[in-house]
Amino acid sequence: MAAGSYALLDDRGVLEVFGADRGTFLQGLVSNDVQKLGPQRALYAAFLTPQGKYLHDFFLVEQGEVIRIEGERARLPDLLRRLSMFKLRAKVALADASERFAVVAAFGGDAAARLGLPADLGAAAPFGDGIAYVDPRLAALGARLILPRAAGTRALDDAGLTRAEPADYDRLRLSLGVPDGSRDLPIEKAILLEAGFDELNGIDWDKGCYMGQELTARTKYRGLIRKRLMPVKVEGPLPESGTVVKLGDEDAGEIRSGRGDRALAMLRLEAVSEAAKIGAPLIAGAARVTPTKPDWARF
Repeated sequence: MAAGSYALLDDRGVLEVFGADRGTFLQGLVSNDVQKLGPQRALYAAFLTPQGKYLHDFFLVEQGEVIRIEGERARLPDLLRRLSMFKLRAKVALADASERFAVVAAFGGDAAARLGLPADLGAAAPFGDGIAYVDPRLAALGARLILPRAAGTRALDDAGLTRAEPADYDRLRLSLGVPDGSRDLPIEKAILLEAGFDELNGIDWDKGCYMGQELTARTKYRGLIRKRLMPVKVEGPLPESGTVVKLGDEDAGEIRSGRGDRALAMLRLEAVSEAAKIGAPLIAGAARVTPTKPDWARF
């Protein structure tokens, strides 16, 4: 099997959470069960509005006396501000560590094994003065790493991985139908279950209360999902994000992120079913888009 590749994700950054109450502090705020986080297990989670709408999604890893949050670098100041509002008397401190740490995606071939990782989703282990972990969402996405910037990429090169571009990883993500933060999830509007967070292991249904839990649970148990984020094949010029997808004269959804002949689109399930039934195309701008159901999705 091929060795796999790695890409430096410069659009990702790192927050650090210190203090004796770091775990309990996050437990009441995020969608996954922080009690399951540990040196050998990473988590994927989201932070929501009280009404259950999307604000941020991120990965959580733990090393020693610190929890690191890997998220969208440009939006980390907002996440830091929002989390800080809930500190109150908790023994916790937060800091942006993006200048000290680089975020890396390792994918393809046996990339995870070359990092010393087992196949289990979220499995974590020390690597090159940092930490590596299997992507908690999907095994097909490979692994992620948080590494000291000062160390460079020598440990990755020594592991036999080949340097790739972020665009290569982005194409993989798009082909799998996995959202990329606010590129695909409108802030204060998106609902987690419409973007596959349940199947992507971003929600724990058995944990206690967290911000936005009530709407998230109600959406699941009442079966209120009528739209889904889906990968689409694009025939024609790539539509801009926000371009309306049409079925005849009817609005069927809209395009989100994309690259080349692949994109993600938020589509009404009824419209997708109707298009398939009558053999009619879905049109976005000057392009025809053909949706597919990801192997991991349940709808």
